[in-house]
Amino acid sequence: MSVSSARNDLRPVADILDAQRVLFIHAHPDDETIATGGTIALLVARGANVTVLTSNRGEGGEVVAGNLSSLEGTEELGPYRAGEVLNAMAALGVTDQRFLGSAEARASGKSPREYRDSGMQWGSDGFAIADPNSPADAFCKVPFEEVLDDARLVARETYPDAIVSYDERGGYGHPDHIRCHRIAAVLASELDVPFYMVIPATSSERVDYEVDVEPVFEQKVAALRAHQTQLTVEGDSLVHSGGQRQVIDRVERFRQH
Repeated sequence: MSVSSARNDLRPVADILDAQRVLFIHAHPDDETIATGGTIALLVARGANVTVLTSNRGEGGEVVAGNLSSLEGTEELGPYRAGEVLNAMAALGVTDQRFLGSAEARASGKSPREYRDSGMQWGSDGFAIADPNSPADAFCKVPFEEVLDDARLVARETYPDAIVSYDERGGYGHPDHIRCHRIAAVLASELDVPFYMVIPATSSERVDYEVDVEPVFEQKVAALRAHQTQLTVEGDSLVHSGGQRQVIDRVERFRQH
């Protein structure tokens, strides 16, 4: 069922921060804060209704070395990371975060389910590629129409006047990111609303909007710290579980689809 008939009587959105109801579609826990945490916090501060839809719980990922490293590869990791998302949302001021397939984000008439992290490998070009050993219920292997129908339910309930997700390559190529892009593109087309794609700071792609998140930078850092199995904050940088160091963006960049 298309959401094209959903009534959207909000004023036109000319800039990402002009939106009043925004649906962020992200792949895994911590993606929402790393890529768009400042923009989320600014929108909430301006009174916008923000919904963060997360495709899966990132249970296939690595865990930062330390007290929680024993969670890696276990069935406890997914629920733990779900809790980390809630803590990050509290730091950003978001009260509506949903996992795709859950009761709050599942197509009508279907029993709730979980989609699993599809995993990835690094390709020779420096971009991620699909993991050939990903589980059968991995997010990127489930029929596209099923996950799209789940996301449509969220769109029907929230009536976003803007949608935010990744670019066509999913930022760095992760198959779950690419699938989130596809979902966002379809929903934005059906709703006839702007689709803002995250452009990494290291990318040479065109940038249409730059959001200065300095006023909410400490909120973004607090939300990053909530993802303690995923990353470590060191000064103005974050260190991923794999050891990659990344400067925390004080400007978040977007291109309109």
